[in-house]
Amino acid sequence: MTSKQRAYLRGLANTMEPIVHVGKDGVNDNMIKQLSDALEARELVKGTVLQNSPVTAREAIAELCEGTGAEPVQCIGSRFVVYRAREKDPKIILP
Repeated sequence: MTSKQRAYLRGLANTMEPIVHVGKDGVNDNMIKQLSDALEARELVKGTVLQNSPVTAREAIAELCEGTGAEPVQCIGSRFVVYRAREKDPKIILP
C-alpha cells in the first residue's frame, strides 16, 4: 500500500466511530472473527484498545492484521484503523 493510498484511507476513517474494542482479554479468536466479518462488510474498520487491556494498540493491530489478512492503516494512541479490500465488488476504490 502506498503512502497516498494510506492517506486516503486515513481521511475516510477520520469521521468513523470505533466498532472493535480490545479489552481485558486481549486479542482472541472470537475478536479476530468479529473483525473479519466487519472488514467483509465495511472494508475499513476503526478500533480502540481499552485501558485495562494487557496489549498495546501496536501489538493489537499487528495480531489482528495477521489473523485477518488485513493491512494496518494507522495507529495513534489507543486507536487503530485496518483495511482489507473485498474480493468481489469492493466499495472503496483506492487512488
